[in-house]
Amino acid sequence: MNTQTIIFAFSLTLFAGLATGIGSLIGFFSKKFNPKFLAAALGFSAGVMIYVSLIEIFPKAKDALELAYEGKKGYVFTVLAFFIGMALIAIIDKLIPQHENPHEMCNIDPEHLSAAQLRHEKTHCNKENLARDANQNKLMRMGIFSALAIAIHNFPEGLATFMGALREPAMGISIAIAIAIHNIPEGLAVSAPIYYATGNRKKAFLLSFLSGLSEPAGALIGFFILRNFFNDTVLGLTFAGVAGIMVYISFDELLPTAEEYGEHHIAIGGLIAGMAVMAASLLLFA
Repeated sequence: MNTQTIIFAFSLTLFAGLATGIGSLIGFFSKKFNPKFLAAALGFSAGVMIYVSLIEIFPKAKDALELAYEGKKGYVFTVLAFFIGMALIAIIDKLIPQHENPHEMCNIDPEHLSAAQLRHEKTHCNKENLARDANQNKLMRMGIFSALAIAIHNFPEGLATFMGALREPAMGISIAIAIAIHNIPEGLAVSAPIYYATGNRKKAFLLSFLSGLSEPAGALIGFFILRNFFNDTVLGLTFAGVAGIMVYISFDELLPTAEEYGEHHIAIGGLIAGMAVMAASLLLFA
């Protein structure tokens, strides 16, 4: 295996991972807070994650585990890993404390208000600030969880792209393009909630972009360290667990928050659009 082949395979994996940055750029095109757009974006993100988890990742996990174990045992392990992934993210969600920010007071002029009016205004402003901070905290946690799930998912994908390109360059190109296309909406799944939580375009882009870099990281670490241990069992259990994590995030975080910020049909429309985009990206290179 010559150096040029290795560089070519790694370049394909890097290209696929960097495509996440295209979806990440969504934060740079939003000029002001738009609750309907956020609802559609969160619904879209949920559609992407649910579809890719159930249609692509879970079957891949099942296939890998059925190769490792004869008969029905591989399917049973796939289902168990799927629900263990859900349980794991649910436990993490419960253990991570809710972050409380110090609340800024509203612009109140005490000179023109009585003591009773001043107390009323302070109470009202504190309630508004608490509600705002709770929503921002929820969006931030959602974005971080999505980034972690996608990063874990991208790690074995990067290894698969890299190894495929080493064995057969033409196959590696097809895999890399397919992964790059469906990494674009995954980038959006991370950047949109983080942008609306922080109002910081750079942070939204950076965290989303970094989730895609786990793809070339998976290629490097897999090739130099894990290639002797990364078998069908490890791949299958990882994929099934990640599928469970992504489905849980979608139903527990993305869709409920989409409903809160926009109309029901906007959230569902975004969900269907996300599924359609992911389906199209997978069909192109099926």
